[in-house]
Amino acid sequence: MSAYGAIRTSNRPTEPLATTIWYRPARKADLAQPSPSINYVTIHHLTLKAALEYSDLVPYLHASFAEELERGMTYPQEILQGETYTQLAFEGYFFAADVLVAIIGHDNAFAEGKQDGNEVRTTLDEARNGRSWEECIAGFYYVKPNYPGRSSHICNAGFLIPSAQRSRGFGAVLARSYLHYGPRLGYEASVFNLVYVNNVASVRLWEALNFTKAGLIPRAGRLRKADGSGEEYVDAWVFYKRFGDDSVEKEKQKTS
Repeated sequence: MSAYGAIRTSNRPTEPLATTIWYRPARKADLAQPSPSINYVTIHHLTLKAALEYSDLVPYLHASFAEELERGMTYPQEILQGETYTQLAFEGYFFAADVLVAIIGHDNAFAEGKQDGNEVRTTLDEARNGRSWEECIAGFYYVKPNYPGRSSHICNAGFLIPSAQRSRGFGAVLARSYLHYGPRLGYEASVFNLVYVNNVASVRLWEALNFTKAGLIPRAGRLRKADGSGEEYVDAWVFYKRFGDDSVEKEKQKTS
């Protein structure tokens, strides 16, 4: 539900979009491993109906998101004392339209000869390869219209990297895949309504992908402090990008 009420999606494809492969740059920690590191994920397009067919998948996504809301540092939703953020509430919010789930690869041979965004033939069960969801889900995000009707060609997305997979570079991988899936889900552009200025990693990420800072909202969020000493009001950026429009980057290249 939004300030406009329930928003219907009119341009969604009738069938799930193809699974794709995306690469995570090797990191110093990977080089210290005794065996070659796995540095790719596969991205799977799911609706709620499809996700519920997999045992414990939606409960795991719900628990991961509820944990993030409890942290009180990135999303505006607040779980008040004595309240429970139910799976039903999560389904209604996160699965309002489309969800993309990233599964960490398990076989370097599978990735040979493939490039970022290539379509691959693998099911979610095959990609999971017997692992727990906690072990194999690198992250997930929703895509849904930001506005209704005449402005429903502009989408919004919400990203989450589960606590078990943070600081491994997966956020940047999911963000790149969003630029692939957003237009294929029928959208022309993207708006992020609230990117809190103290979420430095997210701000840098969208700047690197040539999103425009469309505005600054003062005191947009009452967030918990990272040191646990209380709460504070934090400003937030509004980011915008038209899919396929990298004119800003092209202009930079001309003048460099």
